[in-house]
Formats: sequence, C-alpha cells, structure tokens
Amino acid sequence: MGYSNLLVLVFLSWVLFIPGAHQLQNSQTNVLLQLRNYLEYPSSLEIWENYSGDLCNLSSSPQLTITCEDNSVTELKIKGDKLANVSGFNGYAVSNQTLSESFSMDSFVTTLTKLTSLRCLSLVSLGIWGPLPDKIHRLSSLASLDLSSNFLFGSIPPKIARMVRLQTLVLDGNFFNDTIPDWLDSLSNLSVLCLKRNRFKGQFPSSICKIRTLTDITLFHNELSGKLPDLSSLTNLHVLDLRENHLDSELPAMPKGLVTALLSKNSFSGKIPEQIGQLRQLRHLDLSFNLLSGMPPSVLFSLPEISYLNLASNKLSGSLPNHLSCGGELGFVDISTNKLIGELPSCLGAISDKRVVKFGGNCLSIDMPNQHQDSYCKEANLRGKQFSGIRLGELVGVIGGAVLVMVLLAFGVCILCRRYRSQETVEQHALPKVVQDNSPAGVSAEFLANARYISQAAKLGTQVALVYRLFSLEELKEATNNFDQSTLIGEGFIGKLYKGRLENGTDVAIRSLAFLNKNSIRNLKLHLDLLSKLRHPHLVALLGHCIDVGVQDDSCASKVFLIYEYVPNGNFRTHLSENSLEKALKWSDRLANSNWCCQGCALST
Repeated sequence: MGYSNLLVLVFLSWVLFIPGAHQLQNSQTNVLLQLRNYLEYPSSLEIWENYSGDLCNLSSSPQLTITCEDNSVTELKIKGDKLANVSGFNGYAVSNQTLSESFSMDSFVTTLTKLTSLRCLSLVSLGIWGPLPDKIHRLSSLASLDLSSNFLFGSIPPKIARMVRLQTLVLDGNFFNDTIPDWLDSLSNLSVLCLKRNRFKGQFPSSICKIRTLTDITLFHNELSGKLPDLSSLTNLHVLDLRENHLDSELPAMPKGLVTALLSKNSFSGKIPEQIGQLRQLRHLDLSFNLLSGMPPSVLFSLPEISYLNLASNKLSGSLPNHLSCGGELGFVDISTNKLIGELPSCLGAISDKRVVKFGGNCLSIDMPNQHQDSYCKEANLRGKQFSGIRLGELVGVIGGAVLVMVLLAFGVCILCRRYRSQETVEQHALPKVVQDNSPAGVSAEFLANARYISQAAKLGTQVALVYRLFSLEELKEATNNFDQSTLIGEGFIGKLYKGRLENGTDVAIRSLAFLNKNSIRNLKLHLDLLSKLRHPHLVALLGHCIDVGVQDDSCASKVFLIYEYVPNGNFRTHLSENSLEKALKWSDRLANSNWCCQGCALST
C-alpha cells in the first residue's frame, strides 16, 4: 500500500511541476531563436538548425557557449567570423561585413534584455552595427559584457553606469568615436576595462583613477591626447596598455603592483621618473617611440621581475654606467635609436642565449657599423640651442630648402602646376609684387615675399599640429610589404611614391628620395625639422621621416623616406581639369588652389 502511495506522489509531481519548468524554458528558447534570426543565422549557430533538445545541454565550443541555471540562461557567448576591419566604415551597413540594412540594433537589444538572468554576455565578430542603445542597462545582472570586433559607433550609453555589478567591460575593435565617459567610477566593481582599437578622443578620464578594483586598463590604438594623470591610487592595477595614442605629458606615478606597462607610440616627454624603480613586480615595460630624454634609471635594468624592456626611438642621452646590473629574468632589451654614448655595459654586451639586446642607432663606443659618431649625439642634444642662434639670412635659406622639399612632397602636384605657370594670367596671381629690393645678398625679393607667405602658413599650421615622429626602415618595409611593386602609386624624377599601411591601420604615402653623399644628415634634419612644423589646408601634412644611411660614414645620407598623409580621393589634376560633375570645382576654387601650388613651383625653379 505504501509503495502505491509513493508512485502516486511521483506521478503528481511530474504532472504538476514538470510542465511549468518546460514552459519557462520554452520562453528562454524562443528568445534565443529570435536572437539567431536577428543575427541572420551565423555559421556558429548552425547546430541549432535541426536540434530538438534542450539548448542548455549543448556542448560548449569556442564559437558557442550557453550556460543555464534554474531553467534560465545565465551565460551566452557567440563568436562569428565578421571581423571589423573596414577602415572606411561610416555608420551604415557594409555588404558581406556587417549585418544587413534591415538589422535594428534597438530591436536586437530589446529582445536580448528578455534574458533577465544573464550574468555573462559575449557577442564577438557578428557584424552587429549601430549605436549601442541605453536600454542595454536592463541587463542589470551582467557581470561581464563583451561586444568586441563589431561595428558599434557613437558613444558609450550613460545608463551603463547603472550596471553596478559589471566587472568586465570589453568593447574592443569597434568604431566608438566620442570621448571616454567620465562616469565610469560609478562601476565600482569594474576590474577589466578594454576599449582598444576604437576612435575614442579627448583626454584620459580622471574618474578611472577612482575605480580601485581595476586590474586591467587597455586603451590601445585610440586618439586620446593630453595629460596622463597620477595612477598610483589604482593599487590593484596589473596591466596598463595605452599604446598608439597622442598622450603628451610626462610619465606619471604608477601603482606599485603594476606588471605590464605598454606606453609606446605616444608623445611622452621629460625624463623617465626614478619612481618606476619601485615597481618591484614589473615584468614588461615598453616606452618606445616617445620623446623621453635624459638618462634611463639604472634600476630599470635590474628590477627583480623585469623580462621585457623597450626604450627604443626616444631622445635618451648620456652614458650608461659600466657597473650596470641586469635582472635575472631580463630576456629582451631595446635601447636603439637614442643618443647614448660611452661603453656598452657588460651585462648588455655579453653574448647570451638568454638575452636579446638591441642597441643600434646610438653613439656607443663599440666597433659596429650601425653606431653614429659621438659628435652626432652631442650635436643632436645641443640642436635646440644652436637653432635659436641661427641668423636671419641662414633661417631664410633653411626655409627655402624646406619649401623645396615640401613642394616635392605633395604627390607631384607642383609638377602639374609648372604647365600652368607659363601662362601669364596665372603667374600674375601666383607671385606677389615686391617693390623694394632690400633683401640680403644672394636672396631675391620675390623669394623673401614667398618666405613670408610660408611663415604665415606655418603659423596657421600650429593651430592643428599633427604628431611628427621618426620612422624606422623596418616599419616602412612592413607597411609596404618590403616596398612591393603593388604598393607603388607613382614615379618621377624626384623618386618613387608608395602607398603603405602602418601597424595602427593608418594609410600613408611614402616618398623615397635619393640623396648624394654631399648632403649631410645634420643639414637634412634641419630642413625636415622646419618642414615638420609647416601646416596649411592646401598641403598634405608631413607625418615623419626615415633616413637610411647606407654607408659607414654616418655623416652622409644615401636615401631619405618622407611619410605623409594619404589622400584617397584622386589626384590634384582630377579636381582641377577633368570633367567630373559630382566633384567639379568652381573656377574660383580651382584658381585659389592652383595659385598656392604655383607659388611653390616658382620657388622650386
């Protein structure tokens, strides 16, 4: 009898409770199927096609993970194959890259928020596009949000500040183009902030320094500028990655628990602070391609955990101490392309299978072909003082040389202008009249008039100055696939012109110019130094240069590469002379542009 009662109880339990459980699970399943429809049936979800079982029981894979608790989805990870590598994305659907034009980001997020128990959401490389809507905050249980490698743009919605349980926020590889919000400190439990490979602009938000739980800050490859604040309050911070921005302050105080600091390809200046020597857990430090000066602190090389130290392509000077000691974990050191002199310390010069050391491009007292003479580094360190004492006549001469190089730069534009300069009407507009000829000996009045014009352009350019830096030959080879023929976009008597793509994704034009040995590097760099400061709306901006010595006598240059903005909309002649109705310029605009160009052409003859 008792056995029969037990069977009745089991049956009643199955009848009363199981249907309710299935009904709840079906509602969650319907949401997942709707999401698949919004995502236009990506290959990572093909397994759902003929699957009739419980989706929570699917085996996890790198492309798909679904985790459930109490018949609700708590973790959803979907990874697609639509990489966000479209450089010209402008906020609209892109064929075969984004989801279709009918995709609605707002409707998609509305459906997504029905999974109210979600604690982990990762939707990567699915072609999702549009602004991220404020209603994402309805996923109030989220501890981890990863929407990387999609086509999201605009700003981070303010209501994300309400997601107080959020511990990980990853929006890498999108097209966000506003400032990083200053309310991030509302996310008091945030430990990982990854916003790399976007277009965030403005300054580093000081509110980040209030989030004491942060362990990782990754803002690599954005457009942040200005000062980096004191970060020492972030006592739990282990990883700081700010590479490839435009930060231009001195290096701030760092938290003592920092393990990885990647600050390369900015414009940090001043000396490397001694305080970095207190970072006893530091393993990776990259300060390369900045404007740091002075002697690097000796303690950097002997930190107990340091394994990677990159100080290349700065303005470091002086002599490293002979008694410099290197830490036992130090496996890679790069001090190349600086102004260091004297002997190479034994711990850096000794041949070892455990340590790689790069030190070319300095003035070290070693018998190596890739070292400069001592005078080169000493002159470079004194160049600022010497420049201030240049006489007016010499300055005009240098400006003339700078104008000549600048004219040669602008995609061969001025070669075309020579054809028009022969016409008297254009020539009258191109060169201003100078009545009095009281110029210094050897310099024409017309030239001085044009030099004043260039000076005005230089003042204009200071309003929107671009970052100018020194490029390595290796960078340019990588950008052009070793100057492959497919990257050649022009060739003339002044050299070859290549299109290249830098590591950060920026398209540039690279002009290769041959120089005879009689052209000293010192004079060449003086010209380039002035040229880098000249900006004008009608001129392509020079972004940097690379000098290939090519001979053991390093006082002479054999080739120079000039790197400047790439202009994708055709050449100058197309806009001036070809019949393109949608791009046609008015005659007043054509004349204004040709006048500027032909003034430069007159100087080059």
